[in-house]
Amino acid sequence: MNPLHAFLRSKSLIAALTVIVAAAGLVWASESIPEPITIDRKGGKPSIPDVPRDQAICFALYTVQNNILKLSAQLYPLRDGESREVTLQIHDGENWNTIARSDVDAAGWLATFRIENWDHSRDHRYRVTHPGGAKYEGRIRKDPRDKDEIVVAAFTGNSNGDRSMREDIVRNLKVQDPDLLFFSGDQSYDHRAHTAAWLLFGRQFGELIKDRPTITIPDDHDVGQGNLWGEGGKVSKLPGGADGGYIMPPEYVNMVQRAQTSHLPDPYDPTPIEQGITVYYTSLNVGGIDFAIIEDRKWKTGPAGLIPKQGPRPDHINDPNYDRESVDVPEARLLGDRQLKFLREWGQDWGGADMKAVLSQTIFAGGAHIHGSHNGRLLADLDSNGWPQAGRARALEEMRRCFAFHIAGDQHLATVIHHGINSWEDAGVSFCVPSIVNFYGRWWWPLEEPKNHPADNPLPFTGRYYDGLGNKLTMQAYANPKMENHNAAGYGLVRFQKPSRKIVIECWPRHVDVTHLNAAQHPGWPITIDQADNYHRQPLAYLPTLNITGQENPVVQIVDEYLGEVVYTLRIRGAKFRPKVFKEGTYTIRVGEGDAQRELTGVKSVSEDDTSELEIAL
Repeated sequence: MNPLHAFLRSKSLIAALTVIVAAAGLVWASESIPEPITIDRKGGKPSIPDVPRDQAICFALYTVQNNILKLSAQLYPLRDGESREVTLQIHDGENWNTIARSDVDAAGWLATFRIENWDHSRDHRYRVTHPGGAKYEGRIRKDPRDKDEIVVAAFTGNSNGDRSMREDIVRNLKVQDPDLLFFSGDQSYDHRAHTAAWLLFGRQFGELIKDRPTITIPDDHDVGQGNLWGEGGKVSKLPGGADGGYIMPPEYVNMVQRAQTSHLPDPYDPTPIEQGITVYYTSLNVGGIDFAIIEDRKWKTGPAGLIPKQGPRPDHINDPNYDRESVDVPEARLLGDRQLKFLREWGQDWGGADMKAVLSQTIFAGGAHIHGSHNGRLLADLDSNGWPQAGRARALEEMRRCFAFHIAGDQHLATVIHHGINSWEDAGVSFCVPSIVNFYGRWWWPLEEPKNHPADNPLPFTGRYYDGLGNKLTMQAYANPKMENHNAAGYGLVRFQKPSRKIVIECWPRHVDVTHLNAAQHPGWPITIDQADNYHRQPLAYLPTLNITGQENPVVQIVDEYLGEVVYTLRIRGAKFRPKVFKEGTYTIRVGEGDAQRELTGVKSVSEDDTSELEIAL
């Protein structure tokens, strides 16, 4: 970074600089100057309405994994003397049959169900009932395994600045009909009133949630703090939490996590962290797309006291002379050993999976330069998963071993980024979805010219950059706030196309009717990538071409024999595959799954022009 950053703190200087660079013909001059956002808040303190007793059940969430149905029902507070039991019923075509009962937990008013041996091959009508007369009905969908395209709708940032209903989003998504809903965090911004905010969330999105599997994971605002560095569950003692740990009592944190995640598949390792705070990281397969659900913040190290303060607060750096290496400290952790182990094992298990994706709170990069308004430029934001840099690299390494795409939120600003660890684009692609409500603007507005800016991209700040922490990233699209597109609010849609292994990334603004012929996404979208782009590292050698018979689209795993380490695992498309490798050496090739597997050891790498082949019968 150079001292120029220190002066870019006033609108007049930014405007003057824009004129200068425009005259010089620099590419980024055409982007409009960020303006302060006028906030018209319709919020106020959250409240829990006193509903009629036949409406005491607000909404329900469910998932199905390995033929285990998990469903949670969120109730309004029950009155003294009212039954604390609810029932889960399934319609058999003629009658409603009770299949389970559950007690309502007064700490959050939640009831949970777990049904094993679930028939996931067909739809089921379900309803949750309460003896007081309340009934809540929906549909548990069959696994869409037979669909060629699996569609995920993704959201973040349901700000309390606007507590109105979300009719435009609900109306659009009923038309777009996604197979899975993913809410990546900040469903609640009411730090000490989660239940009231959660009930409002259910009223806003219940019409979508009741009929399709839904993943909700809490982020920092959900658990009562502006930023979160969980640091394994310790108690935070600084007002902003930058020393690491949790500000709110563990009972509150667990109540929030129970409300938002108890319907998810069982955790990979349920062992609680410090203070008895629970965990939920797990995986869910929907229609052959295997999703890892991770907890970005839970083990992340707090920056206060670990690195030198180089800005107005421990996590914001705006010192123009700051040294990136000064914050790249080996003690800092990101995902933690437990989640890295989970990602390693999940990435090698391709049972029932055609493609893989990771779902989390935020992206592994500093994806914004300006925060809040025109004078809010930061050189580095340690709340982003661009820090710590070594932890970011380890996370991306595990994700690329299985060619996993990444969907997240938190940043308010929609971006599509191709990440690099050692070289540009040698890791995966992430989609940070826009906020549902975006009163706190962030902008991608670099001072540097991009490298390799695509000539056909209408967005001037696309191409190769370093973020403020020195991480390599290639910006493919961003949606900077403008008043005419409602401060760049909206939602994301990701289409996983299994036959072609293509991934189509869509970014829809608020208040656009998708049924209109002229309905437009944010400029720069849609974007289509290939599954292979998620491990786009350039090969230094190859293995002989594999000709495989006996299985359609078999799983192939490549193991570096010198390191004893899996290079990657994926389900190939078709029966012919030429494995790329990243150094000359000797490799083990494992092909197939189930009872039909073959392992070839001592396979030597060959040059690109080598035409040798291996015949593998399963």
